[in-house]
Amino acid sequence: MSYIKIEAITKSYHDRRSAPRKNSDKSNEIRVLDNINLEFKEGEMVCILGPSGCGKSTLLRMIAGFDSPTSGQVTIHDKAVTGPSDNNIFVFQHSGLLPWMTVWDNVILGVRHLPEEEKNERAQEYIDIVDLSGFEHHYPHQLSGGMLRRAELARAVAVQPEMLIMDEPFSGLDFLTHMKIREELVNMHEFLGQSMLIVTHDIDDALIMGDRIIVLSSRPSQVKLERTLSFDRPRDLSKIPELSELRDELYFMLGVSYAV
Repeated sequence: MSYIKIEAITKSYHDRRSAPRKNSDKSNEIRVLDNINLEFKEGEMVCILGPSGCGKSTLLRMIAGFDSPTSGQVTIHDKAVTGPSDNNIFVFQHSGLLPWMTVWDNVILGVRHLPEEEKNERAQEYIDIVDLSGFEHHYPHQLSGGMLRRAELARAVAVQPEMLIMDEPFSGLDFLTHMKIREELVNMHEFLGQSMLIVTHDIDDALIMGDRIIVLSSRPSQVKLERTLSFDRPRDLSKIPELSELRDELYFMLGVSYAV
């Protein structure tokens, strides 16, 4: 049984800068997503690729309940998504930590309803998982970019959601921090077994992390490719010929003439 179903989704916006033509109320319509049909299994890590502006983030927001389709529907466990849920946590591209709260206070925010002892144990457990022990009482402005991202992950997974939805989780990170956070995400996925949907512009990230990759076309977006990756982790692209070939195919598909 599918965990998430996306059925005949379209999404359009109106360009308010241009006046509609006479006798047409759709002349200034911008269609972002066009008849998207997808299914996701529980516990999958799915990476979504596509050209800039193709609607990847829009698709994630609709799955998370922050946006609604123009037509079609998104269902989770056969129930239509009508708004955000504590079971589906969205990790935004830019830092969402509250700047007046410490790491500890930010992480504990989502579990504040729990009994005191359980709340404290869970907060510490996930701070330890993301390797921020000793930084519990630091404020966001005292942390590096990688530490901020790890603190956000700790806050998200402390809620123990069924699904983590992440929009460009490595955005703005230096190379080494990017690699470290990527490794931590893969380890968390294997340890916790949560469903993860990740939008990324990085083809290598998708090939190294994903159980499945989905490629969207340029706007109006349709599903251009779906591929299951049945390879053990950790993955070395240079040592798995099938992944190396797929890497070149994806570079070409996304409009890059050669892989570097």
